[in-house]
Parts: sequence; C-alpha cells; structure tokens
Amino acid sequence: MIEEEKIKTLFPSFEPELVLSMSEKADIREFREGQLLMKTGQNIRSTMLIINGLVKIFREDAEGNEFFMYYLQPGQACALSMICATRQETSQIMARAVTDTATIAIPLEYMDKWMTQYKSWYHFVLESYRSRFEELLTTVDHIAFRNMDERLVFYLKKQKETLKTDRLYISNTEIASDLNSSREVISRLMKKLADRKLIRLDRNYVHILNLDL
Repeated sequence: MIEEEKIKTLFPSFEPELVLSMSEKADIREFREGQLLMKTGQNIRSTMLIINGLVKIFREDAEGNEFFMYYLQPGQACALSMICATRQETSQIMARAVTDTATIAIPLEYMDKWMTQYKSWYHFVLESYRSRFEELLTTVDHIAFRNMDERLVFYLKKQKETLKTDRLYISNTEIASDLNSSREVISRLMKKLADRKLIRLDRNYVHILNLDL
C-alpha cells in the first residue's frame, strides 16, 4: 500500500478520493540504475508514475542503436505507456532507470475507470500527453532542422537542466548513442566546444561552463 502523503506531495492536484483509491489499488515498483522498466514489444498492463529517480525514454532500432526521446522525473507519467495501455497495444518504446527509481504502477482497469470518475486524473493524463508531445516536437525539430553541433549543445543543456548539475558523468559513446551519431563525430564536436571554453572535458565527466550561445 502506498502512503497517501507521498501521493499528495507529488500530485497535489489529485482529489482526496483519487489519492485514497490510488494508495489502495496501485503498487510501488523499484528499479536499480540501468534496469529496464519497459522494452519494445512488451505487453503493457499498467502505467507508471515516477515517485523518485530518473527514467530515460528512447527508441531502439533493429541493430540496437538507441534514439533518445525524453526523460521522466518525479511527478511525471509516461504518456506513451498510457496510450499503449488504453489501446491494449505492445510497447513501442524502451524505458531505462538512469538512477535508482521508484514508480507507482496503476493497473489498466483503474486507469480507464479514473478517467471518468476523477477530473484531476483526466486532466493529469491530458497534460501528460501534451507535455510529452511538446518534448517530442522539440526533439524532432532538432533532428530535422538543426546541424549536429546544434543538436549536441541542445542535448547537453537538456542534460544539465534535467540532472540539475553542470557536471555530466556521460561518455562520448553514450552521447553518440542518444543522438544517433558516431563516437568520432561527437568527440570532434566536444573538443570544439572545449576549445571555445563552453565546456571543460575532465577525465570522468563533462563540466558545462556556458552553453547559452
């Protein structure tokens, strides 16, 4: 059973009746750093709300190459899993815990029921769709209309904003994977950014200095 106070803190707009129902019907699931929460082709029987930690949502092609889509933080929900769940489709995305993560797992039957029963849940689901769609549009915009150097700066700024730190413990290989590029290209562009004093490349991390170009 989930503590009602925890739900109220993360989702203050939820009605008391919804909070009570969620505490009784939903489960807490915990994932270690690097563990998959969802994979392509998986049957979705519940949707997930993030309690703590950080989750990376991405697509994976037939060769295993990853394409970064967006992050999920505490208080947010995976809109794509909601869509797949309501339509009883298999997952078309991958979700991985960036840090140790805990989620609220809501069974499909209650997710549908709450849509008509609680206005706050209805609006939360719609807002989740809208927010994730806008993030996807931003990502697509950078893929379709920006050069790789601009995409890299956008990516690094997004990482800083999401992780709330100017020290990013991430390798060029990981960045290349997220941006669907090669490690050689990313290494060259990172060196250019370092030469311009926009970042500093330390041994184990990237130090963001000033990316407000």
